[in-house]
Amino acid sequence: MMIHYLSAASPRRIVQQLDRSLTHLSGTPLDPATLRPLRWFWLDSLFANISVAFFATYVPLYALAYGATNAQVGQLAAVASLLAMTALFPGARLIPFFGGRKRVVLVFGGGVARILLLALACLPWLASDPAHAIIAIILLNGLIAFSNSFSNPAWTSLTADIVPAQMRGRFFAHRGQALNLVSLSVVPFAGWLIKAGNGVTGQPFAGYQLVFLLAFVTGAVATWCYSRIDEPAAPAETVHTLALMEIVRVLRRSRLFLGFVAATLIWNLGFQISLPFFNVYLAGPLGASTTTIGLLNAVMPLTALFSQRWMGRLIDRRGNVWVLTACALAIPIFPLFWILVTAPWQVIFINIPAGIFWTGLNLAAFNLLLELTPAEARADSAALYQFMVAGAMVLGPLLGGYLADAYGFNATFGVSAVGRLLGALAFVWWVARPVRRQKHRQDSAAIL
Repeated sequence: MMIHYLSAASPRRIVQQLDRSLTHLSGTPLDPATLRPLRWFWLDSLFANISVAFFATYVPLYALAYGATNAQVGQLAAVASLLAMTALFPGARLIPFFGGRKRVVLVFGGGVARILLLALACLPWLASDPAHAIIAIILLNGLIAFSNSFSNPAWTSLTADIVPAQMRGRFFAHRGQALNLVSLSVVPFAGWLIKAGNGVTGQPFAGYQLVFLLAFVTGAVATWCYSRIDEPAAPAETVHTLALMEIVRVLRRSRLFLGFVAATLIWNLGFQISLPFFNVYLAGPLGASTTTIGLLNAVMPLTALFSQRWMGRLIDRRGNVWVLTACALAIPIFPLFWILVTAPWQVIFINIPAGIFWTGLNLAAFNLLLELTPAEARADSAALYQFMVAGAMVLGPLLGGYLADAYGFNATFGVSAVGRLLGALAFVWWVARPVRRQKHRQDSAAIL
């Protein structure tokens, strides 16, 4: 799919090929008012993911290169999550102040967050003291997370209006394939650039500076693509915000959404305990280079690339709830496998099956978020969901860093597995079980 786009002779032909693919996904002809936002949204996602692939994996390693401890790596993730959490509700409530959802996304996620990447790239010239540099990395990474999070409620609300409900499963599977191919290509390439850049210049941070600069450039292209989207007619929430008590009443009527949010909180707490430390474990005790870490991080996107379409069809056939339940119950086993790893190459055999199950979980979870958020308070509901996710991302890395320093990485991986399992069981109890009962009642009524 991506090969066809890249082999096109001109940007015009690339756009035409993409338009044909999107129309095929819809199954019916798309009018220009629907097709144009879909196209630019897809291209924005592509270049934004290239930008993320250049820097996200390597920010913790950047801090390690300055001499950061495991606890400071945990603080790096926790501060980013804390600032992201504080940005969510202001981002939702201030949409009218900025004049629309698209403008919020462009100013914060597309503007401030990407300019801060330049500050990361310039850090070796600005901070000579390693201790000060580590603090600066933590703060800059946190501000990037704040800016992206501020725009997230607006982005989620606008996404629901851009992508027609009847084609969301196929569209996001198609989009996910492209994003996974990007991660597969860019993450190891960035790791190689870091190693090569440091080696050629003799400077320990030159390679990092290069990949952060490339992250800025590709992010700027993504911002331009998003600016081309024609924002649909603004719903009421972007013209005036609902009163707080009205939002509470809307959410109290949305029991499935609240159950989904609560289960997601537990799941992400377990997940985030270990997430920042897999690459740290590879770089530290296992002695992997940045090139090796990049290649190992590409295994999951490669697996997802081949499983994305199959998972999309499975979701269409069995439903989001069934797929999310199956994947969530399987994923807790993977952190335990890390306890058995004695050499970096062995991680391949963890990341291949993990890539399959994470593909299904991510597709189903995002579809469920769009499906379960109450339409009359979509931005605020999305902010609540992301607030809980960010809360887990604050506590999880701090706990994981403490466990890694006090008891070793195996304790971090073991506790993470337990937390993920509890989150999966919470989803079964608060979401899957009510949905199954509801479906059973509907089937019984249809028979009668």
